[in-house]
Amino acid sequence: MEKNEKEFSPQESLQVIRAMIDTTRNSFGDSSPYFLLWGWAVMIACLVQFVLLSINYPNDFISWLFIIPVTVVIHFIMLARMAKKEKVKTFVGEASGYLWTALGLCFSAFPFIFAKIGWQYCLPFYILIYGVGTFVTGKLINFKPLIWGGIGCFILAIITPYLDYKYQLLLAAFSLLISYIIPGHLLKAFNRKSKS
Repeated sequence: MEKNEKEFSPQESLQVIRAMIDTTRNSFGDSSPYFLLWGWAVMIACLVQFVLLSINYPNDFISWLFIIPVTVVIHFIMLARMAKKEKVKTFVGEASGYLWTALGLCFSAFPFIFAKIGWQYCLPFYILIYGVGTFVTGKLINFKPLIWGGIGCFILAIITPYLDYKYQLLLAAFSLLISYIIPGHLLKAFNRKSKS
């Protein structure tokens, strides 16, 4: 070890780690609009499809064809703006970015898979992926609402296949509420509070 390098005590090391987690959590607070954007968009699509199924509308899936492409465009606009503002890259931030890129690729592959095997099987898998993303992100930034939202999704993914597809849509909407929307608002509030 070089002479000019300082050795940290265990307490100082923990303080450095805590500061890194707080920095990452704050940067995720700035990214909370992603949770809110996707949470609200997909929850609305689920609820609209539920209503259309309830009134026996023949093309009940139509909400997805409008809402998701618009959401993807908004997402990439937000991503471009966020990249310009990003000041510090952290390991946890980059790891979360890789996680969500992989999950985004899963979401992109699912339509091709379920178009072949049947859409009636899709929602438990979507809910499970919501849970993986929010649970791992919550653990990485030590944010309990995301962790609990992820655990809630795991439970809902187990229950969902036992229901008719129409009611699976309601559980999917609820899974987005507990894993994306509520934690997203709490993360945003945490970020505002930490900045003031």
